[in-house]
Amino acid sequence: MSQAVSAPYLTLEQYLAYTAGTETRYELVDGALVEMPPESDENLSIARTLLLELVKHFPAELVTWGTEIEVSGRRVSCRIPDLLVHSEESKAALAGAKRATITHDMAPPALVIEAVSPGQTNRDRDYRYKHTEYAARAIAEYWIVDPETRQITVCVWENGMYEDAVYKENEKISSTLAPKFGLTPNAIFKE
Repeated sequence: MSQAVSAPYLTLEQYLAYTAGTETRYELVDGALVEMPPESDENLSIARTLLLELVKHFPAELVTWGTEIEVSGRRVSCRIPDLLVHSEESKAALAGAKRATITHDMAPPALVIEAVSPGQTNRDRDYRYKHTEYAARAIAEYWIVDPETRQITVCVWENGMYEDAVYKENEKISSTLAPKFGLTPNAIFKE
């Protein structure tokens, strides 16, 4: 479970300049630093499986992890998705940057993927808050990979909002960005 770090509200510029002096990762949520705990082994395995499949459909330099995305919140927010596929424009915008942060003045990535961590707070964050935040950035696809329910929700940007499709068991995941994507939830969850 993530924890907010007690500090005054930060601007994006203050967040980008912040260094904790540790390996701890933080997201900026409504102006507050929120510590992101290490991922579970299962979520890391899921991300690795998806990464290896995605590089079959996109140039490897466009598929990444650790890239931050500025999103809208009550105050400024910055998210770190588990995986991200850049658009050509978002990748070009980061050329020469000191930090891999896609700000509001940059083009959005093509795809973001979040693996849901256990707990209602994490479920709310991925299914509700990030759904709204990524939609506001007009990211073409947002995938919610849920190990608890063993399903993948693919949110496709259409006419100003996300249209969600849920895939379970042996249903082949459909992506407008990777039409020949070959995995099913069972293959991703190793069942």
